[in-house]
Amino acid sequence: MADPLHPLKMDADALHAFLRAEFPQVADLIEVEELAPMRLRVAMPVRSDNLRPGGTVSGPTMFTLADLGVYLAVLSMVGPKALAVTTNCSIDFMRKPEAGVDLVADVELLKLGRSLAVGDVRIWSRGPKRRDVARATLTYSLP
Repeated sequence: MADPLHPLKMDADALHAFLRAEFPQVADLIEVEELAPMRLRVAMPVRSDNLRPGGTVSGPTMFTLADLGVYLAVLSMVGPKALAVTTNCSIDFMRKPEAGVDLVADVELLKLGRSLAVGDVRIWSRGPKRRDVARATLTYSLP
C-alpha cells in the first residue's frame, strides 16, 4: 500500500540484493515476506545449528532475526545505507520456540528521524499455535 508521507525507497528484491552485495554472510538467513511503509515481515528457517541444548532456538538466532528485520525496515525507508548501525537493543524471550519451525518477525518502525530509527519486533514460531516467543526494541543510528 502506497503511503505518500513514507514512500518505500527499496522493495524486497532490492533489499535482498543489497544484503547479497554488502552482507553475504546473512543474505540467505532470512526472507522478506511482506513489506509496507514503516512495516516488514521476515521469516527465518530454523536449522539444527540454530538450536541450543534442550532443543530450543538460541537467543543469538532470535536476536539476528530481530536485528536484520529492523535493519531491512530502515533500509526500505531510507535507501541503501550500509553504515546504519544498531545502537541499542532490548529483547525479552517470552516462551520456548518450537524447534524445527520457522521463526517470523513482524517489524514496525516507531520512529524514523534524520539520525535515529526505533523499531519494535515481535517474533513468533510458524506452527499450529501462533504465540509470540520474543519481543525486541532496537534503535539504529543513521549515517
